[in-house]
Amino acid sequence: MGTFSKVLPVLGTAFGLQALLGSVFVPMQSEKYFDFGGSLGFLSCALVSLVQPDFSDWSWDSVTASGRARSSRQLLATGALVLWSGRLGVFLLRRIIKSGRDSRFDVIKKNPARFFRAWILQGLWITIVGLPVWLMNTVPAALNPPMGVLDYVGLGIFVTSFALESVADYQKSQWRREKEARKHDDPFINRGLWRYSRHPNYAAEVGIHTGIAILASSAMPSVTLRPLAYISPLFTYFLLSKVSGVPLLERASDAKLGSDPKYQEYKRNTPVLFPWRRAGNV
Repeated sequence: MGTFSKVLPVLGTAFGLQALLGSVFVPMQSEKYFDFGGSLGFLSCALVSLVQPDFSDWSWDSVTASGRARSSRQLLATGALVLWSGRLGVFLLRRIIKSGRDSRFDVIKKNPARFFRAWILQGLWITIVGLPVWLMNTVPAALNPPMGVLDYVGLGIFVTSFALESVADYQKSQWRREKEARKHDDPFINRGLWRYSRHPNYAAEVGIHTGIAILASSAMPSVTLRPLAYISPLFTYFLLSKVSGVPLLERASDAKLGSDPKYQEYKRNTPVLFPWRRAGNV
């Protein structure tokens, strides 16, 4: 089978699972399990991608053998993707169970067609973000080159970024808990990592997918396909900085705190994403 035909079972899993979840939760007008459904999508696709390359002869023995014969790079990159998506999915599930709603879906969940489309688009997100891993796992373990310096650089970027995202999420959750307990009345968070970036969790997420892409790029099916590994971090950056991440939160903060001099000072002096960028730049 060609490289892209080998990825088809992963694509079927990504879109099929989201369509199934959408068919359950769209009639209920419930967004509670939307983000967790994305995590389940990554986990399912990761499992399929690990055993899929030998599906050409459709024998169970070849499938299980393929699952056992994996290179260190393939296991590390796939495990990194699952670890990131699992932690984020559980974090977001706990948050929405506590809050009871996700404001992103206040309008669209009342429109079945738009809400179902959001689930299908989540399948596209899973496909693109996981693309380095899905492509890398089409290559037999025996053809994977040995781990090199670039692989360890990618692994280091992932570990550092994963830690930063976890810390940023914890700091904001702790800030919210303290606010609810009336230990402070700060209208916005500007401590910890949030002192250096207005969205450090998003900056770290770009780093996470950059690290995975670097780790996977050395084992692409061909040199010509290697650039495809970097679609994942570029897409993540575009999505978070231009579409559904920063713009939504910035507009909400501006509407709520736009007249607050301290907030305006925070915006002037604090970069949007990366600490090394000037304030006001993404």
